[in-house]
Amino acid sequence: MTRSYSQRKPSEYNRFRTFFIYITCNWVYGLYYKIACNLKIKGRENVPKKGFFIVASNHVSAVDPFLIVSAVGRPIAYMAKKELFENKIMSLFLDFLGAFAVNRDKLDVSTIKTAIGIKNTDWVLGLFPQGTRQVDGSMENISRGFTALAKATKAPILPVFISGAAKDERHAFKGHMKINIGKMIPFSDPKTMEDEWIKAVSELNEG
Repeated sequence: MTRSYSQRKPSEYNRFRTFFIYITCNWVYGLYYKIACNLKIKGRENVPKKGFFIVASNHVSAVDPFLIVSAVGRPIAYMAKKELFENKIMSLFLDFLGAFAVNRDKLDVSTIKTAIGIKNTDWVLGLFPQGTRQVDGSMENISRGFTALAKATKAPILPVFISGAAKDERHAFKGHMKINIGKMIPFSDPKTMEDEWIKAVSELNEG
């Protein structure tokens, strides 16, 4: 029977997965792109060393989650579309990274339960409010599911903007990547958090 990764237990975010995500994101992806694409990170002082929050970033490429983990410096459990878990090798890799499967069309109860469970660990939750990649940096097609998760977990949101990571921009020793981390958006009503996130990410794009 194929395992479902739509709901994960807090006990799964253990030392093994913390070590695995640290090595993968910092010493593989992070180090490579710092050397090959001059990756620059700004705003690390805005990241709390302890406590639960939601990392919400724009989305331009498949390497975004790895680079953001490296930039934020905290283990991040990312939501990933359920189709990615249909491949056995990919599902094992995502499993080790602590990712969990979600239905992009609706917010399932299992997703909420997993998010609440992560709150009781040393990890934080990561997601892309736009769902699909927006290479041009536009703030369109934003799903309100991310503020619904903030409401369910009573968590603040850390806005992040990444640029230069699109596939046609990642040229070795020619590219220029940038990750800007904004100030924490306090927990409040969903509409206010959504508006503040859009404003924050737009400003980070200009910074």
